[in-house]
Amino acid sequence: MSWLFGLNKGQQEPPGVPGFPEPPSPPGGSGDGGDKNKPKDKWSNFDPTGLERAAKAARELDQSRHAKEAINLAKVQEETLQMEQQAKIKEYEAAVEQLKNEQIRVQAEERRKTLNEETKQHQARAQYQDKLARQRYEDQLRQQQLQNEENLRRQEDSVQKQEAMRRATVEHEMELRHKNEMLRIEAEARAQAKVERENADIIREQIRLKAAEHRQTVLESIKTAGTVFGEGFRTFISDWDKVTATVAGLTLLAVGVYTAKNATGVAGRYIEARLGKPSLVRDTSRITVAEAVKHPIKITKRLYSKIQDALEGVILSPRLEERVRDIAIATRNTKANKGLYRNILMYGPPGTGKTLFAKKLAMHSGMDYAIMTGGDVAPMGREGVTAMHKVFDWAGTSKRGLLLFVDEADAFLRKRSTEKISEDLRATLNAFLYRTGEQSNKFMLVLASNQPEQFDWAINDRIDEIVHFDLPGLEERERLVRLYFDKYVLQPASEGKQRLKVAQFDYGKKCSELSKLTEGMSGREISKLGVAWQAAAYASEDGILTEAMIDARVADAIRQHQQKMAWLKAEGKEGAKEIGKNPLQPLLEGTQV
Repeated sequence: MSWLFGLNKGQQEPPGVPGFPEPPSPPGGSGDGGDKNKPKDKWSNFDPTGLERAAKAARELDQSRHAKEAINLAKVQEETLQMEQQAKIKEYEAAVEQLKNEQIRVQAEERRKTLNEETKQHQARAQYQDKLARQRYEDQLRQQQLQNEENLRRQEDSVQKQEAMRRATVEHEMELRHKNEMLRIEAEARAQAKVERENADIIREQIRLKAAEHRQTVLESIKTAGTVFGEGFRTFISDWDKVTATVAGLTLLAVGVYTAKNATGVAGRYIEARLGKPSLVRDTSRITVAEAVKHPIKITKRLYSKIQDALEGVILSPRLEERVRDIAIATRNTKANKGLYRNILMYGPPGTGKTLFAKKLAMHSGMDYAIMTGGDVAPMGREGVTAMHKVFDWAGTSKRGLLLFVDEADAFLRKRSTEKISEDLRATLNAFLYRTGEQSNKFMLVLASNQPEQFDWAINDRIDEIVHFDLPGLEERERLVRLYFDKYVLQPASEGKQRLKVAQFDYGKKCSELSKLTEGMSGREISKLGVAWQAAAYASEDGILTEAMIDARVADAIRQHQQKMAWLKAEGKEGAKEIGKNPLQPLLEGTQV
């Protein structure tokens, strides 16, 4: 194994091997003479024993029989090292290639970002240019509008000036004509006065002669008439046949007048009961002769109209909708089967849809409806009983069935034991109770009231269904706001027939916000909000309804609603004080109920 150290057989080993220090020279040996002052070299402290041991091991290995195996093992190790080195080189090349790919991907990503940024810049530039173009166009339109307005104003000023000049000219002409007319009349009057002064004697003589002739004519006429009447009366008295015929004729005439008068009254009452409308009925869907003559097209459409849904346009809570829909279905089936109608009481705050549902219920059931209010009964006094009977007689003649809706029913159906009710109103209430004592298949009674606790107990006994209409909740308010915003704002704006436009904003979001702000409001108050929005657009200069205008009207409505609630609260406190004056009043009312 001496070749491992770069030596061949038969050669002497070199004095030094690379990587190992040379052995140091013995002290006191030749060459330095033991001079301590001479500088030491790097081999001065070298120990040769290790080198000797290595040389010895190499010689033993060279002489060993396993030399070839060691050599092969060394070769394999060398090849393994080379393969590992090549693998490392390939890994390095793969890493370099991956790095290049990453650089290419990063460059592509940077290029894509650059293109996106350039695209955004181009879009922004295009939008800015479009905005500038729109602004220039709007400025041109504004300038053109201002110019047109200026021209129109100038034309109006010119027309006004011309009109003023024409008016001044006409006034001047009229003034001159008036002066000339006055001068002419004055001249004629002077001339006439002069002529009359000159002919005064002749005129007086003519007047005296005319008066004498007229007196003579009247006297002769009186004498002639007296003579003729006297002769005729004597002739009539002397002839008894003529006297008898005259008396019979006068008797027959009196009988005919009396009979015609009574027949006319009977016919009038029949026509009023069958074709007319009672005075207590404010509105009705029944066709009268007067309406048929005035509005024939409207009446024809009503006759051929389809049956409507009972809740079309009526927004209520889901529970209340289910209740009233059951009532509508039952009423329709009752009419179809000619059964007995059930009477309904609807109570709750004003503006919650009681009147609207009553109309829809009648239309859905195929019935006629008639609306009367309790406030019209009290002022009628003694005529209230007759008017009440006329209403029920008229209701009984309906062939389709009549839904009689009494709004503000507590105005005349209050307790009869109270001192506030008059005798006439008590008699009218008794007539109402008499006509509603039994259920009918001709008419259906629907009462509406804000204070049902004031009803007489006999009225409560005639009620079959009691329905409470409460103020709308959040979901119902949102549906109402959307309904009236579409009805009073969006539809007129989309049709283009009216002077109304709507600014660009999120309508659905705005309706949701308004439904939260209008807490405590009734459906009627929300519908008035829609009318207020429409009026605000009409009152603006350009006819555009903006979001700020909507918010302003809503704020006003909220303040008004709060003021009304404050009044109602104060009124409730005063009522509590009045009840507190008589401690037995609640007990008495409870006993009556």
